[in-house]
Amino acid sequence: MRLKHKPWAAEYIQQHPDVIIPNPEDYKGNWNEAFGNDNPLHIEVGTGKGQFVLGMALQNPDVNYIGIELFDSVIVCALEKIEAANKPSNLRLLKVDGAKLEEFFGKGDVDRVYLNFSDPWPKVRHAKRRLTHEGFLKIYENILVDNGEIHFKTDNRGLFEYSLVSMNEYGMALNYVSLDLHANMPEDNIMTEYEEKFSKLGQPIYRLECQYKTK
Repeated sequence: MRLKHKPWAAEYIQQHPDVIIPNPEDYKGNWNEAFGNDNPLHIEVGTGKGQFVLGMALQNPDVNYIGIELFDSVIVCALEKIEAANKPSNLRLLKVDGAKLEEFFGKGDVDRVYLNFSDPWPKVRHAKRRLTHEGFLKIYENILVDNGEIHFKTDNRGLFEYSLVSMNEYGMALNYVSLDLHANMPEDNIMTEYEEKFSKLGQPIYRLECQYKTK
């Protein structure tokens, strides 16, 4: 996601440690302490401007959510949305690299991972950067509960086909696959900003739900 540089972003982030947790490594293995409850924890890797993770938190108050985004100029957009929604108590943000999740989450800390409209990295030499590459699938497996789930949405057919193959070869169960999500829109579907944009243009939205198998 490309956004204009916001020189005030870093200071703004520091002013809101109640939303963007400044020391997430301190909660590894104990995320219930960050939320003050033992509710399930769902994370979105690459939360962008935050519309999806905020909508999910508002729709599901008995689930804790963490949106993960690396770039200051992007995460502040999510922060502004969360502030406008009166800071739901079940939602936090982390400004960290999605490739380093194991530094902040221990095995079983997370119940579900959301991947929405991730960068497709279309060149073959960049395949390892795709968030559904086997390297990332291993990272998610190491922080999820046994039989944990990944929910994935994209407008990019090439990335979707790659992800189906990658997850199948990793040994995951494909529980749900849609080649046109909006043709039969689930009532509980929360759209991302990209999803709204592409669906208005008539672009099909691809979605899958997959699950790790107990080894």
